[in-house]
Order: sequence, then C-alpha cells, then structure tokens
Amino acid sequence: MITLDRVTSQDGTTIAYRRLGGDGPGLVLLHGAMQTGHSNIELAEALSGAFTCYVPDRRGRGRSGPAGPRHGLAREVEDLSALLAATGAEHVMGVSSGAVIALRTALARPELSTVVAFEPPLDLDGSNPTGWLERFDRELAAGRVPAALVTGMLGTRMGPAFLGLLPRPLLEAMTAAMLRRQDRAAADGEPTFRELAPTLRQDVQVVADTAGDLDAYRHVTAEVLLLGGTKSPAHLKGALTALHGTLPRCRRADLPGLGHSATSNASMRGRPDLVAAEVCRFLLPPG
Repeated sequence: MITLDRVTSQDGTTIAYRRLGGDGPGLVLLHGAMQTGHSNIELAEALSGAFTCYVPDRRGRGRSGPAGPRHGLAREVEDLSALLAATGAEHVMGVSSGAVIALRTALARPELSTVVAFEPPLDLDGSNPTGWLERFDRELAAGRVPAALVTGMLGTRMGPAFLGLLPRPLLEAMTAAMLRRQDRAAADGEPTFRELAPTLRQDVQVVADTAGDLDAYRHVTAEVLLLGGTKSPAHLKGALTALHGTLPRCRRADLPGLGHSATSNASMRGRPDLVAAEVCRFLLPPG
C-alpha cells in the first residue's frame, strides 16, 4: 500500500512523498536527475518488506513545490533534513545527484545512521563541465526539447558512449521518437523526459556546488555504502573511488553488468531487484 504525505521545508516549500511498507526501520529513497520519486518506486516496493520507505519528489518535480530562485545543494539538504525530522528515518539511499544530497545531509545531521550512495557525480577537478548549459537553455527556451535533451545527455555523459559518435540530427530524431513514445504511455505514472527536461539545470547546479569539497566528506560519521554498476561511465566510477579513499566508514559494491539506470523501474531498464538485494545486505543485520 502506498500513502501520500508532505512536509514543509525550511524555506516554506512543500515536499511531497510516498510511504511504503510496514513497521521496519525508516529508509528515504532520494531520486536523481530526470526523475521523480515514481522513477524508483519499484526499488521502494522491493525494499518495503524490510523497511518503511519514504520516497519524495524533490523540489521542482512531481507533487512537490517549485525549485525557487535560490535553488542549490543547500536547499536540497534542507528538504531532506525536513523529511528525516518528520519521519524519524535513520537511513537514506540517494541516487546520482540524490546521492550527493544524501552525503551532504550526513554532514549536516551526524545522527544519520547510514547512507547508500549510488554513483554520486561529484565535481572533481572539473570532471563535470557546465559549458554546455548555455546551448541547453537556448534550445529549451525555443521549445526544441529533443535538441536540449541531446545537449544535456552529451554534456553530462550519461548516455552510452557510442551515442557521442552519432550525428546530432540522428540523435535528435531518436530522442524525438522516444519522447513521442513516452507521451503515449504517460498514463502509467512514469514521468516523461519532456516534463523533466527543465529540471536538469537544477541537478547540474547541485553537482556544481560540490566542486573542491572532497575533503569535507572525511567528517561524515554515518556508515556509507558506495554503490555503482560496472557498465557506468568512468567519471562516476572515479567519484566512487575518490569517496572510498576519503570517507572514514564505508565499503564499496559494484553491480556486475549494470549501469547508471540500475535503480530505476524496469520500464526504464533498471534492475531494482538486484539493487534492493545489495541494499539489504548492507543495512540488515546477518541472519
């Protein structure tokens, strides 16, 4: 059973969230870029037998309030902190930019017990350049959503590497066809990339706010699982390696054959069953 609720963040923004599960320990699942809470709902369902799962829509998406003019990593940390305070959850799993927010929240809330960080795209020595944003904004303002999404995919390096070898007109045509398919299937509750395209800038800002702060994570007291897939881009693996050498209490697990979409619903090529099994191995006591 899924119930809906909401909490008010420090600046007055409403953060909506779903609750799944019974009386198990509280676990917040924080989604990443081009997602809402629904994007990881199958992962929450797979975990809800052992945990009480809280699955928010980050600000600017889904049922939550707008991002606001002062959006950035600090606001997102305030949102997650408000949800933790309201629910009493002691565990957080963050996906991609959501993992960045989870780790920074662990710095702000040392009482947080554990964090599962799935491929946080930290900006390490310029590893996440933002020069493509001007073109992205221009294309989005002109209503050229497929072109903007191609620019974003290439800029963030989140698609398969071979896509970068294809001509842009072909990539835009492929993206336009994908958007039309999503539009026709939108009734299933999965957010469409057309709807989420404007939020990509928010996630870029969250990542940009991490530039030069790797040493800060030496002060995280929570126990951390660094989780990734063996097929994910090199810069994401590099961020996990850097964190593994920095966090005082952590271990790393790499999921064979999976990539950056591993936590997503099966319709988005995720494997939530395999991710949930690894999370349970980390969070639940043996036996």
